[in-house]
Amino acid sequence: MEIPLFILALIAAFVYTLVASIRNSSRIKSLEREVHSLKRMMAAGVAAPDVAQAETAEITENAAPTAQSEGETPPEATAIRDEDTFERSDASAAATDQESARDDAQAEPIANTVSLPVAEDASTPAAKESFESLLGARWAVWAGGLALALGGIFLVKYSIEAGLLSPAVRLSLAAIFGLFLGLAGEAIRRKAMPGIATTYSNAMIPGVLTAAGALTLFGVVYAAYGIYGYIGSGTAFILLGLVAFATIGLSLLHGQALAGLGLLGSMLTPALVSSETPNIWALFVFLTISWLATAAAARRQRWTVVPSLANAGLGLWALGYIGFSSTINAEPPTLALLAMLAGTIFLWPGRLLDTPPVQTSETAVPERRAVRIIRLLLRPSLALNLTVSMAVILPAVSFIFAGGSLDTHPAFVVSALIAALAALGAARHYAVWPALVAALGAQTAVSLMSRQGLDFIGLVNGTAISLPPVSVAYTANIAMALGLGAVLVLCAFSFLKRKGAEDSDFAQLWAGIAALFPVWLATTSFVEYGNLGRDWLHAAYGLGLGLVLLAGAEWLHRQNNEAYRKPLNILVLGSFAAFALCLHTLTEGLATTVMLSVIGFVYVLATRYRNWDVLPWVMAVASVAVLGRIAWEPTIVGPQNLGLTPVFNALLPGYGIPALLAVASAWLLRDWPGVRAKNFLQAIASVMGLLAVAILIRHAMNGGTLDNSVPTLGEQSIYTLLTIGFSGVLMTLDLKSPSPVFRYGSMIAGVIAVINVLTMHFFTLNPYFTGENTGRIPFLNLLLIGYLLPALAYGGLAYYARGKRPPPYVSMLAVAGAALGFAWATLSVRRFWQGENIADWKGFMQGETYSYSVVWLLIGVLLLVLGSRFNARSLRLASAAFVLISVAKAFLIDMSNLEGVLRALSFIGLGAVLIGIGLFYQKILTRKPQA
Repeated sequence: MEIPLFILALIAAFVYTLVASIRNSSRIKSLEREVHSLKRMMAAGVAAPDVAQAETAEITENAAPTAQSEGETPPEATAIRDEDTFERSDASAAATDQESARDDAQAEPIANTVSLPVAEDASTPAAKESFESLLGARWAVWAGGLALALGGIFLVKYSIEAGLLSPAVRLSLAAIFGLFLGLAGEAIRRKAMPGIATTYSNAMIPGVLTAAGALTLFGVVYAAYGIYGYIGSGTAFILLGLVAFATIGLSLLHGQALAGLGLLGSMLTPALVSSETPNIWALFVFLTISWLATAAAARRQRWTVVPSLANAGLGLWALGYIGFSSTINAEPPTLALLAMLAGTIFLWPGRLLDTPPVQTSETAVPERRAVRIIRLLLRPSLALNLTVSMAVILPAVSFIFAGGSLDTHPAFVVSALIAALAALGAARHYAVWPALVAALGAQTAVSLMSRQGLDFIGLVNGTAISLPPVSVAYTANIAMALGLGAVLVLCAFSFLKRKGAEDSDFAQLWAGIAALFPVWLATTSFVEYGNLGRDWLHAAYGLGLGLVLLAGAEWLHRQNNEAYRKPLNILVLGSFAAFALCLHTLTEGLATTVMLSVIGFVYVLATRYRNWDVLPWVMAVASVAVLGRIAWEPTIVGPQNLGLTPVFNALLPGYGIPALLAVASAWLLRDWPGVRAKNFLQAIASVMGLLAVAILIRHAMNGGTLDNSVPTLGEQSIYTLLTIGFSGVLMTLDLKSPSPVFRYGSMIAGVIAVINVLTMHFFTLNPYFTGENTGRIPFLNLLLIGYLLPALAYGGLAYYARGKRPPPYVSMLAVAGAALGFAWATLSVRRFWQGENIADWKGFMQGETYSYSVVWLLIGVLLLVLGSRFNARSLRLASAAFVLISVAKAFLIDMSNLEGVLRALSFIGLGAVLIGIGLFYQKILTRKPQA
């Protein structure tokens, strides 16, 4: 049963080699295509003169008989000429020679010019291969190699079944056969024509023969060890390794597919050779040497597929060892992975592909940001970058998930691997993915190493996670988080200093990593392990980080390079985040909220010394952070600590100081060239100012309590008046300093106020529906603040907005004021007849019903007079609306509800007013000049 399995393994391995050979042609990268193009160009340049000479000779040979046929004098007659004829011939021959020399001198640039299309043709994709070439030149080679391997296997099988030879003889003959195939491949390679290697690079007969020989030798060594037991595990390990390394070495002559076969053999060798006491150090030393050999071959031949597979193989071995070992020795896999990273930096790709991208000129059309990001992520050596990143970060995270006992605290191992991966990201232009994966992997590892992360891992594994003990609780975890943050900052500055000016996109990425991830890592450490009251360690880290990032921004500023403009801005934002972290580790409540705005305001003051674009945005971010803290805890200091004194409590500084600093920032930056930042600051300053006044009113109206209860009509009226005043203030600011924020903000505030009126004043909080007591004093009561004062405010705002805002907006304000005045008059009539409580359940009196008609008609007349006085069409339309309401009421309500003299007086008064209004309009229209 063992021999058929061995035969199947050989067949599978050989099929793998053939498939790799087939895929090799489609995986050749741009550098290989350029080399082949250069070879074709050189071949075309050498062959062109020969072809030209052959064509010239052919033309001369063809011209001779033509001349004989067309000329009258035969060749024999040329010998019988006089002396003058010979002299003339010599002279013409000399002239012809000079002409030819001159033509040759002129032909050289022409030949160079003619050769350019040849080069272009060589660089274009080759024509589709014919079926004859595919069948005869490729398939025959593949099938022949497979037939050779199967023939040898069947011969061995027959000898076993017939009992002709002993196992030792069979193995010896198989080994000789494998060596013979390799020698035959080398002999054929030396005699092969040069053009064949270029045309049939993945179907070369020498490579197929060498692959078949390598497979045979692999099978011989394994059979001698695993089937017959002729050699021990150590000898088998050495022999398999030698065959693998020899195959990798021969791949320099026979192509990348053979290198893949050698790599496969070297990666499978430790799995094929088993031992009761495996030596982990020997295993990973062997794998590291195998990786280095593959990388060395790839460097010479500019391969990318095989070294990517080598990265993946080494990473898989590390993952398998960590995942399936009961006792884990962390040093061997860690050092192997570190050697792989070092080899990637210095060996392959090393410096060979470390070229900065072509920068877009200032006159060129700028690319979209999404296109630039995609171009950044898809840089050359993408497969190498991804495989080396995953081969490092997955084993690093697996150390945390390891089920076996670990002899080293995982924090140290993970930190070393991620730091080395970040160093690779900072060392080369093409190493974008190592930089990204290192930053994301650092945050992932720190999160998993936290207390919540360990609980999650235990839930997934079904076992409790117990990390190796350290001298101080959580010291290693804190050191890991803060140390990785420092490493990322160092790598970022290293890249910015050495390569940032040549690679602005990657420089922005590294600046973003330095600005975001160290603060994120430190925040995770502080939340998980820090002293939430006052933590001096994390505070010092945040302060130091902020100063370092600011110093880096200043250094970039002094470089006076446009490529550093965006990285500089990113670093400044990161410095604010670091200072905010420091602030949160030392303070809480009111001090934190106020100091956030103070720090942002300091950045605004810095605009007097530096014109960095991001400085105003820092204040904007600080204001948004303050609003976030307010949304999280509106009382700033907690409900239990908030005083009951109106105005003079923690809300005044907690809301007022940030609002004042935001307003001051908007004023200081009124001449700032950045329109977006200036507008945003103006908007957020306006919002924070309105919010500060509104929250103080809310606190005062609710007896020192801030909750989610529905406001009363009096409180809501103050909010409405505040919004109307806010709209007027923004309009004034817009007139003095035109700004879209002030312009549209004033109209938005007016619309919000109108919505409040429609929803709250007329329906939700109307004392007619709620039954709220209106107060004892006849005029100075709830109806005054709830309806009359907002009506007057709307009227004043509409008058102020005439000619300054669109007419529909002004009309909306005027109509809203008129509606509020109508509501005040109507509810005041009901209060006169019903008393302090004007709830709807009391019904209506006849005198009350008649009074409504009188008051409504008076309001209509008053609005008509005002509309005529101020030439306000909106007021005249509102007057018409009141008159129509009075008419409808008279015919629909008064006719049925009133009796006696009241009914008559109602219609008499209505008629008199209507006639008077008609006469008034007649006079106005006759006086008005016709258009």
